[in-house]
Amino acid sequence: MSTCQQCIIKQFNALRALGKDDLIRLSGCKTSKYITKGEVLFREGESINGVYCIKDGICKLTKLSANGKDQIVKLVVTGDLLGQRSLVSDEKSNLTAIAVNDMEVCFIPKREILHDLTRNASFSLDMLQEMAKELRIADNIIVDMAQKSVRQRLADLLLYLHTTFDVDEGGFLSVILSREDYANLVGTATESAIRILSQFKKEGLISTTGKQIKVVDFDGLKRVE
Repeated sequence: MSTCQQCIIKQFNALRALGKDDLIRLSGCKTSKYITKGEVLFREGESINGVYCIKDGICKLTKLSANGKDQIVKLVVTGDLLGQRSLVSDEKSNLTAIAVNDMEVCFIPKREILHDLTRNASFSLDMLQEMAKELRIADNIIVDMAQKSVRQRLADLLLYLHTTFDVDEGGFLSVILSREDYANLVGTATESAIRILSQFKKEGLISTTGKQIKVVDFDGLKRVE
């Protein structure tokens, strides 16, 4: 098992601001675990008491709405940190994290992260910048929900998935989501997402095989209204 100092993932998040001695200290107290597809990492309302570093894999963050339905807030990918907002605000988790595929994560206890937040200004600044980025993304999502059609939001999501994640040798998106997941991510009913994806396929914008989707016409998706 690699140490935090050796781990390439640290360059993608606030851990890059920590020095050699701090990384060695974190390595001595962190725990690593494998999460299988569909498994819950933590639930809404739980005390996380630390930070998760995503070493490999993808998970979805969901929020239980008033009608009892889970709404996907965002996808969390390799290199991201989870739990830092709850840690800083000293609140219970506001979201549930569920593995989209098999994952490897490292858990760093709260006391260790707080140690670095209080003693390392660069680390604190990087952590704040990460949270500011999350707020900016949340702002954009709110605006998109209000101003863009469901077709536009679904087209944007497909383009995002293609540019953010790898594709397999057949050109299909490597991240395989259910049609319900697609619907939750863009804020619509599952039946509506299925119908729009079918329209995209007929229009030659995408091709599908089972749950797999391939983006065929990038410019066409960008022009969707």
